[in-house]
Amino acid sequence: MSDDQIPADSKLTTSKRRWAAEGKFLTGRISRSETERLPPGQHLVKNWPVLDLGVQPQVSLSSWRLDVIGFVETRLSLDWAAFQAIERGTRVSDIHCVTTWSRYDNRWEGVSTRDLLDLAMPMAEAHHVLLTSYDGYTTNLPLADFAAEDAILATAWEGQPLSGEHGGPMRLVVPHLYFWKSAKWLNRIELIGADRAGFWEKNGYHMYGDPWREQRYSDD
Repeated sequence: MSDDQIPADSKLTTSKRRWAAEGKFLTGRISRSETERLPPGQHLVKNWPVLDLGVQPQVSLSSWRLDVIGFVETRLSLDWAAFQAIERGTRVSDIHCVTTWSRYDNRWEGVSTRDLLDLAMPMAEAHHVLLTSYDGYTTNLPLADFAAEDAILATAWEGQPLSGEHGGPMRLVVPHLYFWKSAKWLNRIELIGADRAGFWEKNGYHMYGDPWREQRYSDD
């Protein structure tokens, strides 16, 4: 499924396009003090809201695969067993969703993005990453952000296997960007030379998505 095949008329998709056009939720406050933890325009929640494009793919472990392609020395095509064989670790981080909710202290288990990149060995030409998911969703981010110290390819949350509704069996988590950049149901990582817009970036959302600078929507 490609971006063009993703359901365009779901309630959330329609609403988020309208929010982008209206600049909804923007506060104009982009400063951050040393003690400030909650980005501007955000509010705390205790639960973990479920947001998707109206499609929740059912991905079995027997058919699951992760491909790493593009500007890499070694292309990877990992099945679940091969992915699980990579050294695993834990991270604790906050979630900041562009729809204004944040959740503190989420405990993740999985594979560090840096460890995956060590296997693929990015070429000098690689500057950005384009992510593709099993539901056809795409999103983009700079390679340096994908390789952040706390970024993780998560398979577990709070000590339990990651549920399907939250992107299981594996999703990306890049805590310092709005959560739409942390693709659910991830199955392809393409290292590219120049930035390329993904699904929400083509629909009015920011190419980078820094919560502390309130980069919710495109400047165009």
